[in-house]
Amino acid sequence: MSSSTALVARYYDAFNRGDWEAMLDCLTDDVAHDINQGHRETGREAFRSFLARMNRSYREELRDIVLLQGADDMRAAAEYVVHGQYLADDEGLPPARGQRYALPGGAFFDIRDGRIARISNYYNLQDWIAQVAEG
Repeated sequence: MSSSTALVARYYDAFNRGDWEAMLDCLTDDVAHDINQGHRETGREAFRSFLARMNRSYREELRDIVLLQGADDMRAAAEYVVHGQYLADDEGLPPARGQRYALPGGAFFDIRDGRIARISNYYNLQDWIAQVAEG
């Protein structure tokens, strides 16, 4: 396993354990976080706030994770399936009633000095909305 994919594997392992500090330790201080179908947030503290918002509304586990690396080991990508439960209303989204969902997702990473400098997350928001509307 390359150093970039080992770093991303450590990041996702921390995510699945709910160890936010271990996740944050994988990031540069100025990490760029591209939120799915949203805006870019910059900095480790902004990412900490994002994790707090997510932790309030969702309980998620990533399964079937496949990691890919760039030829120069400065980029990586991941594909996975998110298995989750919608716990509390999130702004602009349908009401939460404990609905369960599973949907494919992916992310792209830039690596700098042994840490993640950019995370761009992607999943089909309309698929998620349809699943929680049914649930």
